[in-house]
Amino acid sequence: MASALKNLSQYVVENIPNASDFVFGIVVADWNAEITHALYEGCYDTLVQHGANPDKIYTFQVPGSFELPAGARMLAGQHNPDAVICLGCVIKGDTNHNEYINQAVANALAQMSIASGRAFIFGLLTTNDQQQAVDRSGGKHGNKGVEAAVTAIRMAALRKNSSGGKKSIGF
Repeated sequence: MASALKNLSQYVVENIPNASDFVFGIVVADWNAEITHALYEGCYDTLVQHGANPDKIYTFQVPGSFELPAGARMLAGQHNPDAVICLGCVIKGDTNHNEYINQAVANALAQMSIASGRAFIFGLLTTNDQQQAVDRSGGKHGNKGVEAAVTAIRMAALRKNSSGGKKSIGF
């Protein structure tokens, strides 16, 4: 569903698992800091609201969105989180740079998720202009950081509940 038709911050609170047993990583890009820091606030506050221990939420800052996967891999290696949330904002400009960055980040996070069995959450705004970014980072369409946090909690719970403590090879 398009963001224009849905507020990213609206969800059924009762349907979200308690996050107190989980460790989370948040990697946030400094490029477009006004936007990305608003995403971070929404994300962090949502994790805590659902029981996450602030001492078990690790944050790395990276220069730009292209560096999100590398930062996520470093954070995962150092802190072994149950889920890693990547927050950034790429605004379309006069060139096609946005397409290359967005696709590279999406592919890298998907590959790391599949390879590791741990969720690497795509919290990257891919907007056409600054106003769309504002609208999706706490404006009229809510906050994509909230959505990313909810996704991370749900995926961490799914990972915990599906593993049953058994070691497996492959799929």
